[in-house]
Amino acid sequence: MEEFRLLKIKTFEQLPSPSVFASQIESKNVPAVFTGCVKDWKAFTKWNPANGGLDYLQEKVGSATVEAMLSRSAPVFYGDLRGHERVSLPFSKFLDSCKRRMRSRDGSAQASHESEDCPLVVAGAEEDTLFSVDAPEQIYLAQVPIMNVEDREKVRLKTLEEDIQTPIFLDTKQLASVNLWMNNAEARSSTHYDPHHNLLCIVAGCKKVVLWPPSASPLLYPMPIYGEASNHSSVPLENPDFSMYPRARCYLESSLKVVLHAGDALFIPEGW
Repeated sequence: MEEFRLLKIKTFEQLPSPSVFASQIESKNVPAVFTGCVKDWKAFTKWNPANGGLDYLQEKVGSATVEAMLSRSAPVFYGDLRGHERVSLPFSKFLDSCKRRMRSRDGSAQASHESEDCPLVVAGAEEDTLFSVDAPEQIYLAQVPIMNVEDREKVRLKTLEEDIQTPIFLDTKQLASVNLWMNNAEARSSTHYDPHHNLLCIVAGCKKVVLWPPSASPLLYPMPIYGEASNHSSVPLENPDFSMYPRARCYLESSLKVVLHAGDALFIPEGW
């Protein structure tokens, strides 16, 4: 475990140059936080729900149809199909549910009335189960493409690319994709790794990220390589059964935790 304890997440108050990023961060394959990285983006102000951001998004791309994740295991969203289905959903309808959720939190009686008058119900993709979008813990927009080099046809929110910009330290890199993740209630995703580098940017809200180095994979019991979610952990970390996953007893010792706030970005290296 000593090798895990020596790992640290670097924090940068000033954005590094492309050469510094390549030599001191990317090449070392360790996570790094860039505070305030996206505060200069138009998205940082224009998408902010507290500042009319939902109306802005609705006007700009509300007519788009997006793919939503509907979960029976909420607030945990697993990577495989154990507890969720993917269904097509008008982005405007999702934004409507976010607005009603916000008004409901503010104690508005009108919000309750509106919710009863115009509920959005969508059918599950593989069965007749119905999910109500007004149950915010059930729905999550996960990895909705804004830009995708390999599959331009599946990009539904391309117009939003105008509101974001590539951070200066990635100027020499070719981005493969840009995706939107959005939810209107607390949610958690199951533990997983990606086969490529990621830069997680927080435009609004906050996110707690728990990270494990690739060398900790045996503690997390990756799913079978022949399955649809081989990059996901088998261990339900919200309630682990150590009799079934004895090595997972050590997983907390090998983890690194970081809380990202609006404007921050986190570099997640391949395999973490």
